[in-house]
Amino acid sequence: MHFANHMGRCVLVVGGGGREHALAIGLCESDSVAEVHVAPGNAGTALIATNHPVSDGDVDAQVGLAKRLAADLVVVGPEGPLVNGLADALRAEGIPCFGPHSEGAMLEGSKALAKSTMQKLGVPTAEVIRLDSSSDLDEGLDNFTSPWVIKRDVLAGGKGVLVTENRDEAREFLSSSIDSDGFVLLEEFLAGEEASMLVMMDESGFLALPCSQDHKRVGDGDTGLNTGGMGAYAPAPVATEAVRARAIREIIEPMHQYLSAQSTPYRGCLYVGLMIDENGAPSVVEFNVRFGDPETQVTVPLIASDLGELLLAVAEGRLESHNTTFHDAHALTVVLASQGYPGPPVKGLPIGGELSALGETGSQQGWAFVHHAGTGEDEDGVLISTGGRVLAATGIAPSLLGARDLAYQKLSAISLEGSHFRKDIGHRAL
Repeated sequence: MHFANHMGRCVLVVGGGGREHALAIGLCESDSVAEVHVAPGNAGTALIATNHPVSDGDVDAQVGLAKRLAADLVVVGPEGPLVNGLADALRAEGIPCFGPHSEGAMLEGSKALAKSTMQKLGVPTAEVIRLDSSSDLDEGLDNFTSPWVIKRDVLAGGKGVLVTENRDEAREFLSSSIDSDGFVLLEEFLAGEEASMLVMMDESGFLALPCSQDHKRVGDGDTGLNTGGMGAYAPAPVATEAVRARAIREIIEPMHQYLSAQSTPYRGCLYVGLMIDENGAPSVVEFNVRFGDPETQVTVPLIASDLGELLLAVAEGRLESHNTTFHDAHALTVVLASQGYPGPPVKGLPIGGELSALGETGSQQGWAFVHHAGTGEDEDGVLISTGGRVLAATGIAPSLLGARDLAYQKLSAISLEGSHFRKDIGHRAL
């Protein structure tokens, strides 16, 4: 990798997963950036940037670190710190932050708020009813046909949702969610194909990045338990030009008008989870207020222009005047997960294999590299697993097939006892 000139900026990335490694790689390749810091980071970010042992959830410590580093820009990966006001605290210190203020972050922090906002703006989304301790649960379930979609109104790291055809299971989840949270949302099931749209947004304008598709189920053929994501690819063919145009017109434009009219504008990434029906009509499944994981790993490498400039433009509210260019390429990433994931993972095992293959392999056909997520080093400096999703092999090529081959080739050179991965990432498009 090349280092920028010393006139470049200092950027702090908050978080320690695969998404943050992807952002750090993109920032290291930006001519406008001289130094990249990651807190807390992982073994992959340690190879290219400076890690700091600060928890991403500790807002005060992150602000203190940004001030000590005299950071020109802070890029926040996870949603928790945004909901807890990290962006507000940084802006109060005059430090530009990529990531919305706490009020904007509630679009992910509260599914009820997101729903009422969409209903107010006429943004297409599933029908919903709110149930609490005074509700008749069976009557509620009778409002919708199976499968039932139940959402807790909490930040549950993408795990507060149940989709089931089993009425008893649905009733039990409704009941336990009302006990713990006071109320719960029951939604109609949307049929179709999912896609993720990452939209850069500030008060001056918005920019929709190439659409991606995530694979949530742990097993091949979309079977088994839901996970944080077992792989992704971009651009997703299901999001045709017509679908994209419609999503921008019916969803992104009204959301942008609404968010940029607030007293504190939204500056960051609005992640729009789309369901696209057989007629090409998009509806919103959910909003997230940050880059997706693993969608970032296949989206950031497709940005050809300077990532640091783009993120700073959004943080300073001048996206409209910034020109972003993209590679005409395809990206696909496959997650290597620990034994036990998505349940309690086995951690602390050595990661072996062709470790030089953890670098980049470039060729006429494209290139491949590894995004670290749950990785660290033991006291002897051995690379070990520290989480459920350990790393991801990512391929970039002129075709999706080429990207897939490069990713799986890269993955086959890595060994981790008991680990598992999906063998069919990209199957819907291929």
